[in-house]
Amino acid sequence: MSVESGRGRARRASSRPERRAPGGGASRAELVAELTRLVAPLAAAEGMDLEEVDVRPAGRRRLVRIVVDADGGVSLDDVATLNQAVSARLDETDLMGTAPYVLEVTSPGVDRPLTEPRHWRRAVGRLVRTALADGGQVEGRVVAADDDAVVLEVAGRRRRFGHGELGRGRVQVEFRRAEGTAPADGEADGEASDDELADLGADEAGN
Repeated sequence: MSVESGRGRARRASSRPERRAPGGGASRAELVAELTRLVAPLAAAEGMDLEEVDVRPAGRRRLVRIVVDADGGVSLDDVATLNQAVSARLDETDLMGTAPYVLEVTSPGVDRPLTEPRHWRRAVGRLVRTALADGGQVEGRVVAADDDAVVLEVAGRRRRFGHGELGRGRVQVEFRRAEGTAPADGEADGEASDDELADLGADEAGN
């Protein structure tokens, strides 16, 4: 889901004439870095993680796209609130100059690669496919994840992988829940037992 605004006005961009910053203006990489420094604390204040900032041409304007996520996901109200906060903060600075732009705050799509521990944690219960650091790939359902490791259910067997053993994971689109993936007794759907991550045993350590 996403919310767009332009200089604080929903779905409208500034009509002020374009102005170049002194020295020809910042490069795209520099602008993204500055926006990241500006937006990250605003997102954190709303309980969200800043996942990505992108700036690209969109006709005669620029599209500033901000991707955020949070445990439990983000709602339309969440992204609207952050959109307003970022828009107001940009209006207080000269970071964007007077060139017209559209601000879009959005949540990640299912095609977002799983690269950070928080990404894996938020994918608990989802079917994923990931490359392995030592070659090959594995597909399984995320049973549990923390800052150290991920537990995948692969062909009915739970295997523990340290984050260093995994490459970029991808959530797989499912039209219905696969059979044979019901949670174990005493566990909530998609959750492991308390010591699942701590000790799966040598036979379930990904070997």
